[in-house]
Amino acid sequence: MISIAVRYLYEHIREDLDLEVLAGEGGMDRAIRIARIQKPGLALAGYLDQLHSERVQVLGQTEISYLETLEPELAALRMEQLCSTGVSCLIIAKGLSPPKILLELCDHHKVPLLRTQEVTSSLIPMVTTYLEDVLAPESKVHGSLVDVYGVGILIMGKSGIGKSECALGLVERGHRLVGDDVVVIRRKVPGVLFGSAEDLIRYHMEIRGLGIINIKDLFGVSSIRREKKIELAVELVEWLKDLEVDRLGLDEQTYSILGVDIPYLKIPVRPARDLTMIIEVAARNHLLRRMGYHAAVDLEREHREKIKNGTPVKGKPDLGSLE
Repeated sequence: MISIAVRYLYEHIREDLDLEVLAGEGGMDRAIRIARIQKPGLALAGYLDQLHSERVQVLGQTEISYLETLEPELAALRMEQLCSTGVSCLIIAKGLSPPKILLELCDHHKVPLLRTQEVTSSLIPMVTTYLEDVLAPESKVHGSLVDVYGVGILIMGKSGIGKSECALGLVERGHRLVGDDVVVIRRKVPGVLFGSAEDLIRYHMEIRGLGIINIKDLFGVSSIRREKKIELAVELVEWLKDLEVDRLGLDEQTYSILGVDIPYLKIPVRPARDLTMIIEVAARNHLLRRMGYHAAVDLEREHREKIKNGTPVKGKPDLGSLE
């Protein structure tokens, strides 16, 4: 299971949230495994069943004010229970001052106690967004990712098949490169994949015969994107005589990445075939399908209606079996 240390979280959002460490510095290597933030109000009231370990706990005005209403012994007991359950860290919002006993307990149990001036309502979404990104399930795919008419298209295929050249052609036609060679894919929310490039090779591309080129420098900032939702997978394959490919587009195929199925197309490659144009059309066709229009299905339905009504059909369209 993916996790990050509290230290990693602190170092990366410290400036944005103006975080400071109040206590528990010995626990900065505690693991955070869950992106969702929890407010331990019920735990401080004695109900611990839904208090999850390895999550960030946020103490706001409500929690701190509630502790002040308790008898000192009871307040100490509740804070002891909170700190001993394996929580990742505590963050106090709004610059509030924690009870002295909480500082002592955090040092004793090595639970990092952080503080920010941000109010709870803005603190929680900021930390959650960051954690959802860094804790998202991740996979790496050999290919290119391009934003074509707003559709994130993952171009795959064997080495040397022409993935980079195809992506370069799309960029030259005004579309935007996300990543080439290695695409880092994350599932940030259920059923949705986002792709980006590895930091070391971001916006770079290898073209056989030219070497390494920088797309940002060559085509400008309008030719690149840092991240894009992946909506369509296209695999480039060698054109072989007996290769089976979909002729009509009726049988929609999918490709699974990180347990998410996305629409998939297999496109044969041969000399003089304009793959750049074909992928542009694939993007347009995907947008039409997303809006509810499916050309092959509509044509088949029209053909069936003509046969049913006894209307002569001109020509002999290859529509496969209509049985």
